[in-house]
Amino acid sequence: MRRSVRLYLPLRRGYRHRRINRDESTKDMNIDSVHRAGAEDREDARPILIVPYMWIGDFVRGHTVVRVLKQRWPNRPVDLLVTPLCAPLVDYMPGVRTGIVWDLPRSRLAVAKQWGLARQLRANHYGTALVLPRTWKSAIAPALAGIPERVGFVGEARFGLLNRWRWGEKALPRFIDKNAALALPDGAPLPPEWPAPQLMVPADETGRWRQANGLGTAPAVALAPGSVGSSKRWTYYPEAARRLAKQGLDVWVVGGPGEKALAAEIVAAGGPRVRDLTGTDLRNGILAVAAASVAISNDSGLMHIAAAIGTPTMGIFGPTSPYHWAPLNGLAATIVTKTVVPCQPCHRPVCTMNDHRCMRDIAAADVVAAAQRVLAEATSH
Repeated sequence: MRRSVRLYLPLRRGYRHRRINRDESTKDMNIDSVHRAGAEDREDARPILIVPYMWIGDFVRGHTVVRVLKQRWPNRPVDLLVTPLCAPLVDYMPGVRTGIVWDLPRSRLAVAKQWGLARQLRANHYGTALVLPRTWKSAIAPALAGIPERVGFVGEARFGLLNRWRWGEKALPRFIDKNAALALPDGAPLPPEWPAPQLMVPADETGRWRQANGLGTAPAVALAPGSVGSSKRWTYYPEAARRLAKQGLDVWVVGGPGEKALAAEIVAAGGPRVRDLTGTDLRNGILAVAAASVAISNDSGLMHIAAAIGTPTMGIFGPTSPYHWAPLNGLAATIVTKTVVPCQPCHRPVCTMNDHRCMRDIAAADVVAAAQRVLAEATSH
């Protein structure tokens, strides 16, 4: 039977079917060195603040910036500004001292909240702030806090708010290049490969989580059917769940409250082996993909979380480009349609042409067959 998808197994050479443990962190940093001239002043102990992007996937990708900074300055603590939603991720990020939990509204300036955040930042005596977003608003609190070095791209004409301006943002090919370049010395060339994000979830924590949720110890497949933008959502998760459950696998549906209705549809199609684990607490999703034998996801934050943990992860791509948006960790399988869709990749949140064929033409049977191969390879390791 002719396949409806192009399947890449794996996406990049460095993919390994294993989870990273905490003892490997230093070793991997030596392997993934991006600043081989050596670390800078090892006596410098001034704390560093990173103001990252707050979408879940982008926040995970921001851990690459942490790793580059820790290579340059091993003794400088690194903190992350974080929203309540993303805060659980900080607990699993090696090299991060703490998260500064603060929720600034997206739609307005919120001057009082900016001043409140600035007071907290000032009390931490940061020597450097890296402001990854290019927005004017994201640089206000570090400037009000008087952080001596405020690094970022000029972006929205942020003269005065930043004092270590960087230029050439548009010449950098990928989102990760734009972010991680800020952690390098000004003018330094980009490395051939950035260090990949890491999330280290202790096995005993996932074991307790499975027990608390009555999930047993059988192999499970985590399905992440959500994403920001309907165009990135694959159509046939209910059928895939039914096929996986028929093969004797447990299936967990993970995601946020916005996926509740879809999770109910998937559970109804798949039967008693399928569990709805969606909810408001991101930690639940982190532990689910950490405990799973394989994760199948759209181009979404949970795809980046699973890959950073080391769970064999399958990414389904339609309107977005794997080159630009797949995890640096690599994927166990990257699935795209074989159909020639002239508008692909459009990077649009909603399909406005060709009836969403970039996703609809990916058959459930092909995704499940790929999952079987990924599971077999993971088991053999």
